[in-house]
Amino acid sequence: MTDNKAEYLKWASDNNFTSMLPKDRKSQKEDVPRQTQLDGHLQPPTPKYSDERFRAAAVEWLVNTDQPISALEHPSFKKLVDVVAQATNSVKVPNRKYTRTLIIDTFKEHMLKLRTQLLVCKGIHHA
Repeated sequence: MTDNKAEYLKWASDNNFTSMLPKDRKSQKEDVPRQTQLDGHLQPPTPKYSDERFRAAAVEWLVNTDQPISALEHPSFKKLVDVVAQATNSVKVPNRKYTRTLIIDTFKEHMLKLRTQLLVCKGIHHA
């Protein structure tokens, strides 16, 4: 072993540094476990958007949830589609419990606003 190599190995050891000498790198690579299967990492490709796929999904949703056909023309449905169209990854649909909480919170907010408006109107009429 040359003095430079010995000096380098001592320095690497003293400084908690992984040796980058070719023989050391080779043995380090051999010590690393290798991935032998891709099964857990592969996902089926997401089909590309098409108007035909959207129409089919919309009709399926209408039928399976017993919605009126006019639901597709409702401004809030169009708003929902516009919001989802901006997603860069998949969309996380809230579960039933979370949705229920959102609806109740929204109802409470509307009731507070209505109460405030009624108090203002009552004050105007009594003045």
